[in-house]
Amino acid sequence: MLDKIPTREEMSELVGKQKFHVWEEMCKMIENSYEMERIWNNGGKAWKYEYKYRRGGKTLCALYAKDNCFGFMVIFGKAEREKFEAERERYSETVQMIYDDATTYHDGKWIMFELIDIVLFEDMEKLLRIKRKPNKNKIV
Repeated sequence: MLDKIPTREEMSELVGKQKFHVWEEMCKMIENSYEMERIWNNGGKAWKYEYKYRRGGKTLCALYAKDNCFGFMVIFGKAEREKFEAERERYSETVQMIYDDATTYHDGKWIMFELIDIVLFEDMEKLLRIKRKPNKNKIV
């Protein structure tokens, strides 16, 4: 956990106004479908911040922030990879390429998307549904 959670202004300045708008829209999309614990952490060597969505000790996804950039990461275990691969044609070529290029570690395939707009949001929602069924009624 971080000692001090960044403010909206600090996040906007860090990732840039337009990307921060995308960050906020991604959070809204996740929070409209999932009731999750939200945890701020240090982003490690590559990122300044990590913003993780967890429930019951399991991570749904994480957002990462650094200078003029933000990422969305989902980690797929074996069963989740099988689900994705069975329906991969339902995803954009961009998502398929990023999935194929992602590294598989002992604990799963770590898939990172650097988002600059909302174009891939529909695919991101489908990826999250592979991880976990929504547990909240959507607010439209």
